[in-house]
Amino acid sequence: MKVYFLTLGCRVNQYETDAARRLFLDNGHENVDSPEEADVCIVNTCSVTGEADRKSSQMLRRMAKNNPDAVIVAMGCASELKNGEVPADIVIGTRDKNTLVTKVEEFFAHRGKELTHSASHVRPEVSKTDEYHDFGTVLSPEGTRAFIKIEDGCNNFCTYCVIPYARGRVVSRSEESCLKEAEFLVSSGFKEIIVSGIHLCSYGKDQGKDISALLELLKKIDSIEGLERLRLGSLEPKSMTPEFISGLKELKHLCPHFHLSLQSGSDTVLKRMNRKYTTAEYEDRVKALRAEFPDMSLTTDIITGFPGETEAEFNETIEYARKLKFAKIHVFPYSEREGTKAADMPQMDMSIRKNRAKRLIEVSDELASEFASSMTGKEIEILIEKIEEKDGKTIAEGYTGNYVRAFAEVEKDKFSRGDIVKGTAVRAENENIFVIFG
Repeated sequence: MKVYFLTLGCRVNQYETDAARRLFLDNGHENVDSPEEADVCIVNTCSVTGEADRKSSQMLRRMAKNNPDAVIVAMGCASELKNGEVPADIVIGTRDKNTLVTKVEEFFAHRGKELTHSASHVRPEVSKTDEYHDFGTVLSPEGTRAFIKIEDGCNNFCTYCVIPYARGRVVSRSEESCLKEAEFLVSSGFKEIIVSGIHLCSYGKDQGKDISALLELLKKIDSIEGLERLRLGSLEPKSMTPEFISGLKELKHLCPHFHLSLQSGSDTVLKRMNRKYTTAEYEDRVKALRAEFPDMSLTTDIITGFPGETEAEFNETIEYARKLKFAKIHVFPYSEREGTKAADMPQMDMSIRKNRAKRLIEVSDELASEFASSMTGKEIEILIEKIEEKDGKTIAEGYTGNYVRAFAEVEKDKFSRGDIVKGTAVRAENENIFVIFG
């Protein structure tokens, strides 16, 4: 079969798409680059926001329209949460995704001539006891950086979030499996490994362990011969204990980029969100990280227009963002998700949510520019991800350790994609920096 994949949503989704692609290839099938030439079109769906959910359904319908003869497959979070008809021939959620190849092959073995591109699906109960569904070793097609998923699920049940219902409770991958994949990726030439999960800091929680379980795993990955960079996915603010931060400082290859999800800079909004920390506690964690990693970048997520958010509470978020000097803010206007507590709260007009999102994005752009400017004159290290010809010049593009996009003019054929090089940042332009290699 010729199989086409489309991924929506987070890094974990991308990892699982890469894993599914590998399963199809290992079973003798072919990956293609366009839905029009495919026998099977697979959309890895997302449901983190209402817009993501709508886009998931839209993409499924578009695949069917562009290629009526292809079998349409919905997998992932939006599929898991659907109740009723789904615009796909096969529906795979989040807990049976490693059966994807088998289910598609079985469908082909028994399919009729006419495809309906519609399937009935019943939303499953939240999984309270489960095991990690291990895909084995997953090769990223990216070629320079590779993701490792070490955990799935979340136990926090923030009032706005549907992910615990889509992914179930926390389940951790075995340390042995994580290390086996990391070793394979490094031996395959990947210079940077990004450790990710749905709620990364909960790794080991299902086994009665605390944040030290994640730290011990990171130490073992960090010691793999040939690894150049170790990067972390989204982190939980309350998990940034002094012991954990001290342990991170000891890692030789850790990138000084920390994504600490905030969601609001107002304590009253945080309480309604059930975020379990205050802005003062969050700030203390940031100060402790910056004491150990002076050149670190701090990125975050913030929701605007959460139910009941007043203009004063929103302004608290603006002021807090400026105070903490985030390098980038991922901004989301609040989106009602069926089954969450916040969906039953009084909602504000979407135009207000989007207006506040626009205003906060403007602040994020200012802060990103300021952070990039702060790097000028400093020696930095770049992992080259792309080299291309522009206006008669050879331009290398990549990311610094603290995750700032960098560009440099280089001699043709001197550097290759995947090289890690050092240079001096000479100027900043918006959130990007321009570098001279030594």
